[in-house]
Amino acid sequence: MQDVRWRRGRESHSTARVSKENVPQKKKKQHFHFDLWFCLTLQNWILDFGRPIVMIVLPLEWFPLNKPSAGDYFHMAYNVITPFLMLKLIERSPRVVSRTAIYICIITFVMGASIHLVGDSINHRLILSGYQLHLSVRENPIIKDLKPASLIDSFELLYYYDEHLGHLLWYIPFFIILFIYFSGCFSSSEEQRKMPVSGWLLLGPSALYYWYLVTEGQITELFLLTFFAMVATVMFQRYKGLSPDSNGHFLFYSFGVTVLLVTLWVAFLWNDPVLRHKYPRLFYVPEPWSYYTLHIRNSH
Repeated sequence: MQDVRWRRGRESHSTARVSKENVPQKKKKQHFHFDLWFCLTLQNWILDFGRPIVMIVLPLEWFPLNKPSAGDYFHMAYNVITPFLMLKLIERSPRVVSRTAIYICIITFVMGASIHLVGDSINHRLILSGYQLHLSVRENPIIKDLKPASLIDSFELLYYYDEHLGHLLWYIPFFIILFIYFSGCFSSSEEQRKMPVSGWLLLGPSALYYWYLVTEGQITELFLLTFFAMVATVMFQRYKGLSPDSNGHFLFYSFGVTVLLVTLWVAFLWNDPVLRHKYPRLFYVPEPWSYYTLHIRNSH
């Protein structure tokens, strides 16, 4: 009798377990992450774009040249807040991503942004002393007459850490993380593809900041490579019947508008001989702050 009860109990438990496993689990809805996109855009505008402005606007007496400036503190805050927001963004990714890859990207990002912090701090101090951003290091009046001449090599090394090595270590992991997140933002649901009004309102400020990032950071090739990879991913996913969801559309449209803004910027300064001489690269994309020191500050 006990054996019969034991078998019946086991069978009922097994049946309940099977029926529970056979019930299809509802796929978690992927809502638009307005809070994260808004925080990213806001802190990018304030802490990244705003830091050189606050260095110029605030009185020099408040932040002596031998001490960190207000912009340096902005940069320090950026180096902490941005990696945190990027990690929170990856946590909301619909697909499982490699934690090791993300950790390496975040560590490299912080290292590159920290290198840039030091170099950028000194370079903007030089601007207050008459340094011309539209000229090369050796062509600057306050640099070319330095004695001994080996000091010029030191300033060129500083420029390399600031504008080249720091930018590469900073922006390469930044765009890798964005692309990894974007590659998981695809859905077959028509409801999840619609971008809300808040996303459309945030699109302009986001794209305008990426324009500044591409032009001032001199990372046109890296940005275009990321954008074309996103285009290829969209085309590949369409063959599978999937399209970007609201977050994927926001990121993709932001990059698309950025391409348009960079194109208009280059067309506007296409015939500028001074900037042409300063940027003899494959992609001629002048820096906004070089334009400022050449055409705005010097005119006043």
